[in-house]
Amino acid sequence: MAFTRQEASQEYNQALKLGLKNQKECIAKGIDPTPPVLDDILNESESAGQVELGVIDIPTDRIIGTKTTGRITAFSRNFLPVFSDGTEFASKWINICMVHMSDSGSLEPIRCFEYLGKFYVQEGNKRVSVYKYFEAPTIAGYVIRIIPKYSEEPEIQRYYDFLHDYRFTGSYDIVFTQPGGFQKLQAALDYSPDHVWTEEERRFFRSRYLTFKNAYEKLGGSDLPITVMDAMLVWLKVYPYQSLWDFNTAELNKSITAIMPDIKVLCREDPIALTTEETSENTPSIWGKLVSTVTQLHLNVAFINELFEENSTWTQAHIRGQQQLKDALGEQVTIQEYTGVGIGEDAVAAMEDAIHNGAQVIFTTTAPLIDACRKISVKHPNVKILNCSISMPYTGIRTYYSRIFEGKFISGAIAGAVSSSDEIGYIASYPIFGVPAGINAFALGAQLTNPNARICLRWSCTPGNPLQEFLDQGIDTVSSLDIPTPGWSRGDYGAFHIFKDGSTQLLASPYWDWGTFYIKLVRSILYGGWDTLNAGKSGVHAVNYWWGLNSGVVGLELSHDLPEGVRSLAKILRTGICNGSVHPFYRHIVDQNGVERNAGKQYFSPEEIINMDWLCENVDGKIPDFEELVDKSKPLVRLLGIYRDQLSPVKEGPIL
Repeated sequence: MAFTRQEASQEYNQALKLGLKNQKECIAKGIDPTPPVLDDILNESESAGQVELGVIDIPTDRIIGTKTTGRITAFSRNFLPVFSDGTEFASKWINICMVHMSDSGSLEPIRCFEYLGKFYVQEGNKRVSVYKYFEAPTIAGYVIRIIPKYSEEPEIQRYYDFLHDYRFTGSYDIVFTQPGGFQKLQAALDYSPDHVWTEEERRFFRSRYLTFKNAYEKLGGSDLPITVMDAMLVWLKVYPYQSLWDFNTAELNKSITAIMPDIKVLCREDPIALTTEETSENTPSIWGKLVSTVTQLHLNVAFINELFEENSTWTQAHIRGQQQLKDALGEQVTIQEYTGVGIGEDAVAAMEDAIHNGAQVIFTTTAPLIDACRKISVKHPNVKILNCSISMPYTGIRTYYSRIFEGKFISGAIAGAVSSSDEIGYIASYPIFGVPAGINAFALGAQLTNPNARICLRWSCTPGNPLQEFLDQGIDTVSSLDIPTPGWSRGDYGAFHIFKDGSTQLLASPYWDWGTFYIKLVRSILYGGWDTLNAGKSGVHAVNYWWGLNSGVVGLELSHDLPEGVRSLAKILRTGICNGSVHPFYRHIVDQNGVERNAGKQYFSPEEIINMDWLCENVDGKIPDFEELVDKSKPLVRLLGIYRDQLSPVKEGPIL
């Protein structure tokens, strides 16, 4: 049925009201009430050239201004009319409205320029006004793209990333402010990294994108300083792409609401709140003690272990910790144990079973379980979920790890004191968060007792036999993986002597005392410490417990055969680290490239320590590239690697 002129005139008057309202709002805020003009924004010297894109579908919400100043006074800033009915302008607007609302709806493509992902109209302003009024998602237009000169400015960097992504998607909707977003999107959609989208894939994605966008913005997303795609990618890390077809409106809104805290974390410069010390949250208050006495507080705690105990010293250490928890708290806790659950859906099923059996707190003891944790946390927001990992910016999951570098510093000092040569071997595990800090702390400790000490660095995650290489070089003192629990007698852990026949003898090693952590944290939960922390310093942060020697979560095993003076030095250093008078990195530090990292007058922040990606000048060796790793090491490095944001994600496994 044809759209009559009278109906079109009524629409114009409604558009006019909205335009005048927008104009007044802009004036009240001190904003120019007319659309921006590209000629006023762009200096020709800032352009690196132009590219003709031909006729494409332009998202109408990305059309923000005009190429020149002509006619801008006819529009409000949001491109709605401000000239009264009866003018020539109004008559032409009404004519376009009638065509747009007719059965054919066919209008000539507009002509415009695109600069930094935004569009400025050269011909067709009134067509744009009509389309914006009717909230049409796209309008056909002949586009000339203006390429800005390359620079290090974040906006230009992001635009050049977009130009790369556009070659694959042909879409202006797919814009990220976060690094590596497009590669993660390809993986989330089950596409290969170099997959070029078909027209059908582009069309289907846009329909789902608009569905997500409308729901997200109604829930407050339009007020956040990130793109819709940034938010949608966070959603796709938890929910499969197919859910955008399967969910009804209520289900989609619920799912977006569930992950909105994680979306908001993206907007923070400091997304993770590190709790580095025990605080009063772990000490029962008088009220907490009273409540505990009256109500006999009780917690149902589940432990989810990826690997079987007999195959993993890491799992053994955590199982020992949960037994310590049971011994310490007795009837105050019920403990469920799930071992060898793997990752993926089996891990999700184990966590669901634990919750079905009453679990109120779930500890997952390896980083690869983070994906299962995220899926469970959005379904069961009242269950307290923790993952043994570091630098994971998810608000529904708390992570826990330890400052093992403090113990590495002391074992380095011991190695430097007892080694028969200046060369000391070091076998590092993986190039993940915190490991370079451990290497550097060990190197600085060795330098403390032997200024000429050189650390010969090798990696267990790369091909080769480091221990044999050290033997061949005549190195007799080596640091390797830390002992998993106190009392561990094997000499090929920690810092040890290696003899010519290949036998070893432990000198010293830091270790994790997970039982101490579990006891203190569960007590904290029993007495309200969890909620105190959440309401206090974390806000919309993700929370990471990162405790050290002073908490007892990191311990130090010393050989009985150490010389008495060396043993005394180790105890002095341990006491100093615990009381804050000694800090491994508070000293003059120069890296391998000759860059002064510390003049000896500053403390490194926890974030600087965790994110270290450089090595001290007395370290001989380097951090291996991803391609140099053995295959079985790569999944963990994708999760926790210091360069994980630079890696193209794979279709299998969690997308962080």
